[in-house]
Amino acid sequence: MEYVKFGNTGMDVSPICLGAMGFGDPNSGFHEWVLKEDESKPVIKKAVDLGINFFDTANIYSYGASEQILGKALNEYANRDEIVVATKAYMKMKQAPNSGGLSRKALFHQIDQSLDRLEMDYVDLYITHRWDYNTPIEETMEALHDIVKSGKARYIGASAMYAWQFAKAQAVAEKNGWTKFVSMQNHLNLLYREEEREMLPLCEDQKIAVTPYSPLASGRLTRDWSAQTKRFITDTTAKSKYDQTEEQDKMIVERVAEVAETHGVKRAQIALAWLLQKDPVVAPIIGATKESHLLAAIPATNIVLTQEQIAYLEEPYMPHKVTGAI
Repeated sequence: MEYVKFGNTGMDVSPICLGAMGFGDPNSGFHEWVLKEDESKPVIKKAVDLGINFFDTANIYSYGASEQILGKALNEYANRDEIVVATKAYMKMKQAPNSGGLSRKALFHQIDQSLDRLEMDYVDLYITHRWDYNTPIEETMEALHDIVKSGKARYIGASAMYAWQFAKAQAVAEKNGWTKFVSMQNHLNLLYREEEREMLPLCEDQKIAVTPYSPLASGRLTRDWSAQTKRFITDTTAKSKYDQTEEQDKMIVERVAEVAETHGVKRAQIALAWLLQKDPVVAPIIGATKESHLLAAIPATNIVLTQEQIAYLEEPYMPHKVTGAI
């Protein structure tokens, strides 16, 4: 595994990140397709064995069960000083006051809860899961700065917001001498490219590490459009992202298959290789729920697409309704 620097930091990460949303409790009320602990641990161990050192989770994933499973596995299989662990906060963990959002009160409570579940003293990257329209950004950025200075997080990142919001948060931090975001985890794949308009140019200019989520469009870029899986049938979040643009996206999926056949590789590798050729993209987040998913993803780091192939994959795209930055 060849490691890369994480944006404008000295931290080394694998160019593939294992996302842990698929590990948790099917009965939590979050997603029924997630893997239980006994099914999750072999996937996490395989990632470590393959040299993946970047792992992403969130407090909301199975309402804490994902953090528990990931932390337990990493503490068993990996050296803490070698791995990079990210978690997130914002979503409401229960229907009660102060159980979500990015207020100082909520962030201080949620980082402690996450660390307890992970069984770790710190996270390497603490990410705001969404923009909080009900909390002044000054309050959020100062709280995040204090969390870093307390030693509970090494860096901070952001996810799923508009470019103007990201720029505003960075400006507030710089003005006050507070810790700035070093990464952006945004919605980006061949079926959804709205981030190319403003967010990607901003991140490239500011040397922000981009770690796209849903790089395979919830599996839609890896198989024939007519193929169905348990996740395809039950994942209502993915349906809300992609089903409205089904007709115009079918052609892109077909072209991914054509280019994959030309290279003699899997479709997932072409979709990931397309992402990795974008300069600010450091590590797509792979929601692997099988060891084979990891084995299929890693070769993408060595695939070089020609400019003609990139243009061929991109040509059918039509503007989409903004999804994610809400």
